[in-house]
Amino acid sequence: MPLTEDEEISVIMKRKKEILEEKLRSMNEIKKINKPINLTDSNFDIEKSKYSLLVVDFWAAWCGPCKMVSPIIEQLAEQYAGKIVFGKVNVDENPHISQRFGIQSIPTLMIIKEGQVIDVMVGALPKGQIENRIKQHIE
Repeated sequence: MPLTEDEEISVIMKRKKEILEEKLRSMNEIKKINKPINLTDSNFDIEKSKYSLLVVDFWAAWCGPCKMVSPIIEQLAEQYAGKIVFGKVNVDENPHISQRFGIQSIPTLMIIKEGQVIDVMVGALPKGQIENRIKQHIE
């Protein structure tokens, strides 16, 4: 038996409400993220799909330039909490994701928007330069 017009409207409104509540939960979750998240071969795709703008730092413990970039990433994660999520991939511990993205030099910073790589920075860049590149992709 077909729904009446009022019943159809009620169903649509209920679904819209659920969608808005989910977006609100997601926004609140992002606001809480003020430190880089740990990304691995096993969680990368799930985490990448959660956030509209993700900046990924590919690094290694033995890498001197990576150690220079790390505090910058920490600062930017705090500064842009709620707008951008930052993540870190240890290339030694996560070879599959590193190979998938063709990471050949570290540190490499990759900006991913809506699941797509839109910008890549290689090397130990100063905070201002990193921040300017990231700002280009904030709506």
